[in-house]
Amino acid sequence: MKNEDFKNTEIGQIPKDWEVATLNEKIVEINRESIDPTRNFPDNKFRYIDIDSVENGTGVIKNAREIIGKDAPSRARRVIHHNDVLMSTVRPYLKAFAIVPKKFDGAICSTGFAVLTCKDKILPRYLLYSIFSRTVIDQCNKMMVGGQYPALGSSQVEKITFPLPPLPEQQKIAEVLSTVDEAIQKVDEAIEKTQRLKKGLMNELLTEGIGHKEFKQTEIGTMPKEWEVKRVADLFSVETGTTPSTKQKDYWNSGDINWFTPADMSKLNNQLDIERSERQITKKGLKETNLTLMPAKSILISTRAPVGYVAVLSNDATFNQGCKGLIPQNTGQIDTSFYAYYLISKKSVLENSSGGSTFKELSKSVLEKFQLLLPPLPEQQKISAILRTVDNRLELLREKKGRLERIKQGLMNDLLTGRKRVRLES
Repeated sequence: MKNEDFKNTEIGQIPKDWEVATLNEKIVEINRESIDPTRNFPDNKFRYIDIDSVENGTGVIKNAREIIGKDAPSRARRVIHHNDVLMSTVRPYLKAFAIVPKKFDGAICSTGFAVLTCKDKILPRYLLYSIFSRTVIDQCNKMMVGGQYPALGSSQVEKITFPLPPLPEQQKIAEVLSTVDEAIQKVDEAIEKTQRLKKGLMNELLTEGIGHKEFKQTEIGTMPKEWEVKRVADLFSVETGTTPSTKQKDYWNSGDINWFTPADMSKLNNQLDIERSERQITKKGLKETNLTLMPAKSILISTRAPVGYVAVLSNDATFNQGCKGLIPQNTGQIDTSFYAYYLISKKSVLENSSGGSTFKELSKSVLEKFQLLLPPLPEQQKISAILRTVDNRLELLREKKGRLERIKQGLMNDLLTGRKRVRLES
């Protein structure tokens, strides 16, 4: 569009035929209906939606708790109806926003939401996309107050402004963005289905193996007759990590040796291989400290804050004191991917084996005594190959979801500002 087709406003340039809307009584009703379940129906159940019930950034209400009126939390006060828009006023930058579907009509939500009921000038779906926009989130970030739980008050919500096109254009914009949301939802469903498949395969393959007919009972459960029970120390050398002095700049500046922490491992998103750490150390740092350089294909496991992240090193690397490294003693007997999957499947057992009051920590001695299965190497390799195939499928699906989310964000930036106009049917 040409510059002359736009006008300057307090929220930037918008098309001349659009308005600047404010979340006040002309556009929406805010928190129009309240009730106290402890007084109004103490013995009856109701559906309660709190901020944790809403999935951040998607507009989806994941779940609603059923609560008896007399047990209602003090925040359970706002009655919601079909097509109301819920806007979290606590840490709004997390985008816990949603439209109320028909099945939750008459439910009660937390006072941590502003309940927005649309009037004639705005469509609920368009309003939802508008409050997800950068224009609105930037305003929220500037207005919210508080330290640990920054929030907006009702008076701040009423000041939020955003572009408002005519109703037919609102409808078309909402349809375009909803189409992308539906595609994202389908990918999400595929991810959930594949995750369930992986969990089932892990439960089966890591206990029953492939094609076995005879089993035996052991101290760690039933397993194929041909398998053995070993301790971690029987198959791996367990190494501890450390942090070189951060005051020694020549240990860190221009480093090219990976130095992993549990924080690095937390970003894997269920991938098995770990390639690059946030910080690297130098050869001088490695030589002059107690760091162990772990060979590629070793296993890294977080043993503190938290316990149980597991990864396979893609390259030689070091790590800090929040991790332990497992180096195979006999590579002709061990497929490290198999054992990484096995340790992942035992995360809760590893956590329960950890000690400490302030935070849990899995000690080297306890980890060395942890019991493992020992199938023949070819079977280990087959099992890990099957699970890696599922992981690869998951990775492709996550990449597809990421692309769709970027497309949606680009469309929102263009369509909700009028930089690109939708074609309306004549």
